[in-house]
Amino acid sequence: MIGKIKSIISESIQTKQALVENDALLKTMDELAQVIVRSLKNNGRVYFCGNGGSAADAQHLAAELSGRFYHDRPALAGEALHCNTSYLTAVANDYSYDVVYKRYIDGVGRPGDVLIGISTSGNSKNIVAALDAAKTKQMITVSLTGAKGGLMKDQCDFWLPAASNDTPRIQETHILVGHILCQLVEEYYF
Repeated sequence: MIGKIKSIISESIQTKQALVENDALLKTMDELAQVIVRSLKNNGRVYFCGNGGSAADAQHLAAELSGRFYHDRPALAGEALHCNTSYLTAVANDYSYDVVYKRYIDGVGRPGDVLIGISTSGNSKNIVAALDAAKTKQMITVSLTGAKGGLMKDQCDFWLPAASNDTPRIQETHILVGHILCQLVEEYYF
């Protein structure tokens, strides 16, 4: 099993190494951080959505913005869309789980706000619908996906793919990318 553990760690390192070597993606991350800062400085909000482990990442990253990352500083407007369980379960029951995030964006999204959708496949119906709603609202749309990107890669302003098709490696990369964005946003903003 030691060999298996080493193999898993090596795969994780390789996925992150591919990120380090992708200058275009690194530039996209830097540009996105600056766009997020502009949105926040204009009283915009950053919304995150995902399912399962991606929902956990969405909540984690929203907390990094609204709480703090490296520095004690004023809170930034970051919110994970799945945290209101009464809303989530009511809409899923009354309409469909496929529209839980779309309806929320329909209600609160404003031009210039940012929606970050997280999906390892890039094909999660509720995330795709939320991104569509955000585009209609003239929001800035971001997709964090696996290497293939699924439907989400073509419907966003910023596509940040992990260089893997393996869910755990994708999720590890998503949290790394999210942490980098939070750090850059904090440094650019303050």
